[in-house]
Amino acid sequence: MNSTYSITQAQAKLPGLVREAQAAPVLITRRDETVAYVVSKKRMDAIAETLELLANPNAMKAIRAARKGRTRYVSLDEIAAD
Repeated sequence: MNSTYSITQAQAKLPGLVREAQAAPVLITRRDETVAYVVSKKRMDAIAETLELLANPNAMKAIRAARKGRTRYVSLDEIAAD
């Protein structure tokens, strides 16, 4: 579950927010509107990797083919034998 803090609360609790963000994103609000997130490095790395895949036309083509069942999967042993 995400925690939510106002900017004023977040300023006073920043070290704790960073620790809390290891488990789930922390939302920062201004006038009851979310204006920022504090996320862990691990989560941010995953987001960046996903964005890279989405920006890669060859990766997206392979994903679409797999979703349509047009991909042939083989074991690593078969690849090594070739």
